[in-house]
Amino acid sequence: MTEFDAADVRRYYDRNTRDFVTHGQGGGVGAIHRPVWGPGTKSAAAAFRYVEDRIVALARDLQTGSDPLHVVDLGCGVGASLCYLAERLPLRGTGFTLSPVQVRHADQRIREAGLGDRVVCREGDFCQLPDDLAPADLAYAIESFVHGPDPARFFESCAGLVRAGGLLVVCDDVLRAGDTPAAQRTVRRFQRGWHLNTVITADALRRLASDAGFEHLSTEELTPHLHLGRPRDHLIAWFVALCGWLPLEHTRFGHLVGGNALRTCLSRGWIGYDLAVFRRR
Repeated sequence: MTEFDAADVRRYYDRNTRDFVTHGQGGGVGAIHRPVWGPGTKSAAAAFRYVEDRIVALARDLQTGSDPLHVVDLGCGVGASLCYLAERLPLRGTGFTLSPVQVRHADQRIREAGLGDRVVCREGDFCQLPDDLAPADLAYAIESFVHGPDPARFFESCAGLVRAGGLLVVCDDVLRAGDTPAAQRTVRRFQRGWHLNTVITADALRRLASDAGFEHLSTEELTPHLHLGRPRDHLIAWFVALCGWLPLEHTRFGHLVGGNALRTCLSRGWIGYDLAVFRRR
């Protein structure tokens, strides 16, 4: 059963986006997703762009002619990822977000980057994409898949979007060994704090993708490259423990509670953070 509908997720991001951009650790580069300190990563800015750099490499391999690729960001936030890609590739980019607040942030970012003729951010649901959307050569979802109401609908929507031979990239949290009561409680707190509906196993992700017409090409586990013990994280953990008797996940502090629960899940192996790549058959 879906706990959070599109309106709930929209309100969550309308309420929190300004804080994410202003106070979040990735706000300086417009990144709402987490940094990945993969091999050779030497700066926070590069860590926040680790996943995008993987997508850039995939897009370059797809480019065969002079026509620009059409790249679609399914859950584009404030448009920072699409702008980063468009500054490195001759692409046409379309982003979708449920949040009108994020659309306004993205429009400003796109204008300031001088990319208004190639990149657009639209308000919309990635499970109900508009009929006027051109086929995508590559589509990606970075930490947005988990918000969707139904993972099968997500892949069905992507199957109608991505052209034959095109790529779909999903970078998100997946269930690992979370079958104990403590794990289930903590995963649930993570989901409630961040308004998530779809935290599934990697096997289920691949199966649903295959059922919708996608071939699994690769999965890269990024969990070992996350920094989970920053001083700020310890401060948040202390705050959550102090107020543990309150249902904070239902308040304006919900994103802090959810983030703290996620760090616990990642550190104990209950959840993993994967980058999965699929090709449309």
